[in-house]
Amino acid sequence: MSIGVIATLTIQKGKNAEFEAIFAELAKQVNAKEEGCLFYAIFQSNGNAQEYKVMEHYVDQAAFEAHGATEYFKAAGPKMAPFLASAPHLEFLKGV
Repeated sequence: MSIGVIATLTIQKGKNAEFEAIFAELAKQVNAKEEGCLFYAIFQSNGNAQEYKVMEHYVDQAAFEAHGATEYFKAAGPKMAPFLASAPHLEFLKGV
């Protein structure tokens, strides 16, 4: 069964460009290297410029777990952390 994830990230005011640059590099690597990841992209909220949604789609639980185990994903967290206004909120979805 496929796995969907929507991660909501709230960024500190004035830090959007730095955050977007770090995320762009992460997304580039995920999309190039993870066959089990069907979709990995970020969207900025129309109503709140500080809020971003990361939409993710994996073929199965193993692909999702492999994503979290990659070196580039592990390295991205500390790079993004200084720009976050709060802890990320994750919503997990099951494919139907």
